[in-house]
Amino acid sequence: MLLLVFTGCFSQDQETTDKKDPKETTNTTDSKPTDQKEQPKAEKKVLKLNNVSNPGSLHPQLAQGTHESWVLEHSFEGLTKKTPEGKIVPGMAADWTFSDDGLTWTFTLKDNIQWSNGDPVTAHDFEYAWKFALDPANASYYSYQLYYLEGGEEYNTAEDGADMNALRDAVGVKAVDDKTLEVKLAKPTPYFLDLTSFYTYYPVHKGNAEAHSNWALSGDNYVSNGPFVLAEWKQKESMKLVKNQNYYDKDLIKLDEVDFVIIDDENTAWQMYRTGELDLVYPLPQDVTGQLNASNDPEFRIGPDLAVYYYNLNTTVKPLNNQKVRQALGMAIDRQAIVEHVSQGGQTPAYGVVPKGIPDVSGDFNENGGKLFEENAEKAKALLAEGLAEEGLSSFPNMVLTYNTSEGHKAIAEAIQEMWRKNLDVNITLENVEFQVKLDREKAGDFQISRAGWIGDYVDPMTFIDLWHSKSPFNDARYNNPTYDQLVEKAQSTMDQSVRMTAMHEAHALLMEEMPVIPIYFYTKPYTLKPYVTGIFDPINSYPQFMFADINK
Repeated sequence: MLLLVFTGCFSQDQETTDKKDPKETTNTTDSKPTDQKEQPKAEKKVLKLNNVSNPGSLHPQLAQGTHESWVLEHSFEGLTKKTPEGKIVPGMAADWTFSDDGLTWTFTLKDNIQWSNGDPVTAHDFEYAWKFALDPANASYYSYQLYYLEGGEEYNTAEDGADMNALRDAVGVKAVDDKTLEVKLAKPTPYFLDLTSFYTYYPVHKGNAEAHSNWALSGDNYVSNGPFVLAEWKQKESMKLVKNQNYYDKDLIKLDEVDFVIIDDENTAWQMYRTGELDLVYPLPQDVTGQLNASNDPEFRIGPDLAVYYYNLNTTVKPLNNQKVRQALGMAIDRQAIVEHVSQGGQTPAYGVVPKGIPDVSGDFNENGGKLFEENAEKAKALLAEGLAEEGLSSFPNMVLTYNTSEGHKAIAEAIQEMWRKNLDVNITLENVEFQVKLDREKAGDFQISRAGWIGDYVDPMTFIDLWHSKSPFNDARYNNPTYDQLVEKAQSTMDQSVRMTAMHEAHALLMEEMPVIPIYFYTKPYTLKPYVTGIFDPINSYPQFMFADINK
């Protein structure tokens, strides 16, 4: 998923002593107190935290960034979900079966699952949501994540004049009845079950969505099926989630309310944390991260993340269309200096786009691939001269590096700007814009160099490798190499892990050789958490999860 913040990582320390085991359970009825005297009213438990950008939409099929997914992961639930340990367990589904060839899946929904308005969650809501994402009229950026379905790509990419009703009916998802969802895949997908916990695969209340077209843009008509529901959204100011009393596992949810303030300035958020106005803050200012890390502050948490920080190079813009020029820009950056002196959050230099933490046939995919390019200022200078000459240029033209508003992104951009000036005699202008503006401009190709980040949607190299397939909606660099596409498609066409991994290693090496994107570092997620908040857990590819959090002041 698109990554908004500049640093990352959540602690692996999980506090579970004040809550039940967050695994599959059934609802229990609250017991009545034997003492008939009036009980004192318990203080409302409210978690206060920051979100660094205003969401574009809180519709599962229209969301595209972490500023949206963080809310969706707590207000919706898919067929499956993940435990704090990362295990895939039943969510809305009670169980599932699949055919021997792995192409046909049948999910049976749980009994008595409800939307936040009390209506039953049905298989029809899943079919509706998935086909909504694939409908080209809805322009879902994540529609490609449903190309695994039989007929999904054909429906989403249909041209004018096509029989859209027939194409829609041919998509491989069907509600056999209210409780049974049949899914047919176009090709074997080893990580499909993982995908069913991802937000693009969440259901949507069909009746509510059809009655209220703007339901996902405010709390007025918001209906969801997860632990919390959106109650209020003041655009660019705040969001309020409240406990969903109709959630089947509501007894595991200890918080009454979660209040987000929308702040794009890390220093402001940090000051609010220090004064007690916020209970959790992420991201932190870089200097604060360095200080907290060095002092072993007990409220400071840090851990691994499945994410990469990189720069897009618009390969349709001269001279970024030249491979040697792109290689020169990538080789002239001192990544170790950036992670040690700028980001300061325990990040590691990236010499590829696939981070550690993803299994290979044996071992770790990243470690098996090794460093896919080198840092060498002298060689970079020579390559730049050759590339510019091939494009008929005597010098590198003035260009703009665009990043979304953040002191962290600014500091990194300034460091790289200086490295390019010193090592290549290249002058780059820096430009900061709101996150949504950056996304829109990248989609339109209205940029030269842009800051980007990506958190893996699932734990497989493909979640990074397929980003730069020529047809990927997230291929903002406009990279187009038929050999790369063929390697990606080969890896997507088989359940044979050896064949898959070999193809993805070859694709990864080719991508770094041609360098349409420049990896900078692999994220961590440094954040601060008040000691009275327990039960926060940290998935490898998501922001801190608070559905099982508790507050005991």
